[in-house]
Amino acid sequence: MLALLLAATTGQAQTKPADLLLIGTFHFDNPGLDVSKINTLDVLAPKVQTELETISSRIAAFQPDKIFVEWSADDQKGLDDLYAAYLGPDYAGYVKTKFPKQAGGFYARNEIIQLAFRAARKAKLPRVYAMDYRNTQFPYDSVMHAMQSARQEALLQQVQAYVKSYEENMNRKLATYSLTQLLLDENTQATLDSNKGFYLDKVNRAGTASNFNGPFLVSEWYRRNLYMYSIIQKTVAPTDDKVVVLVGSGHAAMMREFLSFDSRFRLKELKDVLKK
Repeated sequence: MLALLLAATTGQAQTKPADLLLIGTFHFDNPGLDVSKINTLDVLAPKVQTELETISSRIAAFQPDKIFVEWSADDQKGLDDLYAAYLGPDYAGYVKTKFPKQAGGFYARNEIIQLAFRAARKAKLPRVYAMDYRNTQFPYDSVMHAMQSARQEALLQQVQAYVKSYEENMNRKLATYSLTQLLLDENTQATLDSNKGFYLDKVNRAGTASNFNGPFLVSEWYRRNLYMYSIIQKTVAPTDDKVVVLVGSGHAAMMREFLSFDSRFRLKELKDVLKK
């Protein structure tokens, strides 16, 4: 009996890996929730809108079966309603009525609307999938306090230098790069490694030997991303051949590692999709 079960399980596992296009991005509407203070790109500008048409067409040509976005998984209905309105005749009127304070902000500019919804409509997808998980902590102030209490002046300077350098570089790119260049840059191995390395190389070392504020923040960051990735794993069907995941670059840096150990998926690079 055990042998039969093992054989059946093995047979079920031998499905063809799905191609997963992982797109790390800066947040188009920039809610200001990150440690770094980054300027905002005007995604409604005609030139950027033209780029978004091209980028979304390339993503649609990838022929995804599902597109996942950074929207709370607990509110799939909210995302469904928003996407239905987007497909309707008067999306602007819908959000102006339902979300009057954010109609010109998040609901007009965020990458979910500007890129994911646009690509999903072109790909004729009936739904866009929510995969964010936010019931975690990010005690950055506690980590900084732990460094100060442990008199880790050199580490504090490294953190401050990293944040300042990131802010300056990103703001320079926002002022000089096209949207396509920005997205390609966000998805280079060097950019993703730098993002992930900040947590392990700097945050994880915070505090004395008996203080774990740093590792706690890092573990919470891992937990959030593992939960998000788990939602993707459990939502993708065996019959799905291609999947798109659009998330903030910090999440993409983590998920890239998870993908390298997941036989169910084969990573596809944004640069290759945009070339076609």
